[in-house]
Amino acid sequence: MLKVLKSRAAGAVVAVAAAVTLTGTAAVAATAASAGAAGAHAQSGPDHVFVIMMENHGRDQIVGNTADAPFITSLAQKYNEATNYHGVTHPSLTNYLAAISGDFQGIWDDCKAGITVKCAPEEFVPGSGDATDTAALTPAQIASASATPHMFSGKNIVDQLESNGKTWKAYMQSMPSAGSNVEYAPVVNGTTVKLYAQKHNPFMYFSDIADNPARTSKIVPLENNLSKDLADNTVPNFVWISPDQCHDMHGISPSSAALVGMPSCGYPDSGLDHGAIKLGDDYVKQQVNEIMDSTTWKTTNSSIVLAWDENDYSGYSGGPGSPVGANGTVLGGGDAPFIVINSAQGPHKTSGKLADHYTMLSTIEQMWHLGCLANTCSPTTSGSLEELFRP
Repeated sequence: MLKVLKSRAAGAVVAVAAAVTLTGTAAVAATAASAGAAGAHAQSGPDHVFVIMMENHGRDQIVGNTADAPFITSLAQKYNEATNYHGVTHPSLTNYLAAISGDFQGIWDDCKAGITVKCAPEEFVPGSGDATDTAALTPAQIASASATPHMFSGKNIVDQLESNGKTWKAYMQSMPSAGSNVEYAPVVNGTTVKLYAQKHNPFMYFSDIADNPARTSKIVPLENNLSKDLADNTVPNFVWISPDQCHDMHGISPSSAALVGMPSCGYPDSGLDHGAIKLGDDYVKQQVNEIMDSTTWKTTNSSIVLAWDENDYSGYSGGPGSPVGANGTVLGGGDAPFIVINSAQGPHKTSGKLADHYTMLSTIEQMWHLGCLANTCSPTTSGSLEELFRP
């Protein structure tokens, strides 16, 4: 790393000298500012990180799918991509917990948050109804998971950010109100439509967040709030964005999709869910463009992370920190897309490193000097994709 920084510093000096020869003082100022900005980004990490978490698709279903996901495909081709990225395990909730705490918390379910809530594993057990039933948890894993309350006392990225003087906010599409503890929303004509899903809001599963009104006030509906913060140039350092289940490519039941006027969001009878992918691609285009059009993006060194929590349950390949079940089988979350867009744009990069959500968290921790959490404390169970965040 030191050699890289020295090389960049030397390059900046040469560039400034060339600018003096060619165009004088104005060019010197512009080139020095650019070199300084790039150097600051490399040494201290981005000023802002926007994490947009999408749902339930493997890389090959999204990247290169120009019929359903042309915008996301263009992002992968133009910006930076990790091509060997994975969910930590199945199902969704475990990956969201892993992404903000460095630990999937030893459960395999999507149950709601609560100190009295305990659930048996839904995946890697007989009768799960998907490819995970070809792998198995150990009896000890099943017993432990079944007895684990769904309100966790461990540390998380919020603790790290606040301890290091950095700001944060989580924006949840279709959430009814700031800090809401509902499992699903909204209710339409007496029917609960699962647009907002608490399982995609990991912050509400940690007691030191859920029991702290000052913190829950920072978990807000995406609607109006993110646009306002971007317009007012009050965006925090760490931005978490969970689109609702019609815009994160998850999908909902056809009857619920009809109730909210988005029939293409309904699960198909079979085959690839083209409608949900298209809705997600359109959402990402709108959201990424809004961020990139903002003053915050144009005047700071910032990064957008576009990640998927897991694949579509067609497999369970894992990352460096995935758990191991019976017979030494890796119980991973399958391949998943991962794209990084930087405001200080450099040449297109790809990384083939084995990576997962622990790697994403570890990278943010390292760039911001936050310390480490659980699996992010060991390179063996996390690693880093820091090179994708550099111009």
